[in-house]
Amino acid sequence: MKVLVVGKGGREHAIITALHESPTETEIYSFPGSDAIFELAKPVTADGVSSLVSFMQGEGIDLCVAGEESYLVKDEGLANACKVAGIPCWGPPKEAAQLEASKEFAKEFMVRHGIPTGGYAAVETIDDARSAIGGVYPTVLKFDGLAAGKGVAVCPDEESAEAFLDEVFTQRKFGEGRVLVEEFLTGPEISIFVSVVDSDYQILAPARDYKRIFDNDEGPNTGGMGAVSSLEMLDDELRQLIDGTIIRPTVEGLQKDGLPYRGFLYFGIMLTPDGPKILEYNCRFGDPEAQSVLPMIEGDFAEYVMSGAKGELRPDLIDFAAGWSICLVSASAGYPESSRSGDVISGLEDVEDARIFHAGTRRNEEGEFETAGGRVLVVVARGESRENAVARVYRESDKVTFDGMQRRLDIGTRNFS
Repeated sequence: MKVLVVGKGGREHAIITALHESPTETEIYSFPGSDAIFELAKPVTADGVSSLVSFMQGEGIDLCVAGEESYLVKDEGLANACKVAGIPCWGPPKEAAQLEASKEFAKEFMVRHGIPTGGYAAVETIDDARSAIGGVYPTVLKFDGLAAGKGVAVCPDEESAEAFLDEVFTQRKFGEGRVLVEEFLTGPEISIFVSVVDSDYQILAPARDYKRIFDNDEGPNTGGMGAVSSLEMLDDELRQLIDGTIIRPTVEGLQKDGLPYRGFLYFGIMLTPDGPKILEYNCRFGDPEAQSVLPMIEGDFAEYVMSGAKGELRPDLIDFAAGWSICLVSASAGYPESSRSGDVISGLEDVEDARIFHAGTRRNEEGEFETAGGRVLVVVARGESRENAVARVYRESDKVTFDGMQRRLDIGTRNFS
């Protein structure tokens, strides 16, 4: 099976690893990829969706896996172009991917299909935003578009809200777009990943990620500083409640709205005192949650994804390991406001009892890995208990160092009683 995975970060490194380790024999390609990814996959040269699909046609690619969200809505849309070319794609078409690409589209979808979520108002100017906030804090502000996980601000006061609104409307940090002013919800968060194939779906192992840069969930938002995954995080009662009120209505809503969907669908959910409410959708695996969930998958992941892309959901092909999986992010100096590159990474070869997925690294002229992005790499460890997995992931992560490294010390312990 020839597979092309689109993306270049730690999530794609984890997806490619899962495909590579599947019983089904695979020949893997990656675009745009990275030096670490190219140890498992062959590089592809392209300058957009059209040339990428032309390459797949010429090479006889059997399956395209969309890792990175931007290509789902770029140009004509990756899945759309694959369909025209007759190439199965694990990832939704451009129309359905608006669930992630537009926060306002997603909110309208939730309301239309009676899916529990927080109240909101969509605004176009700073003055409109201030009026919608109405002096009530904390409040949640979201840029209505893709922002690499950084377009959301939970604002405890007027000062923080004004700072975010300045970034959006004055600096245009994320480009042109509206802002959603949302109701602030309270409770623990949980990430639910679902494989969707038309009207069928399968709930995968749940996860919880950590967005803030510093311990105790302090500091600015990031793309994610770590994640935890375990089947134990979701008991049968809660699973059925989330399924009945959020997941099933979402899949049925996609069908009712004529939005075909084949791929992973992420549900960011807040377990509020009034019951589970959805915060947002992502039309792909989360990052870094994928790095904690994928190592738990057992079975034939490659055949599972291929079958799904061709229209048949095969839950029998995979299973999930017992225990816990924890991924711990090491970020570069200055992140998330900036990102320093060129710091040599030491100790990678010393990690023995964990996995390493590269998010922002490259090889220098001496062949050493060095930093080349904000979130540099993740170390992932499993354990029979959460405490065991925490101890193991920190023990192994301690072996990896680079100048300016930032790492939280409460991944897997914070937000657990």
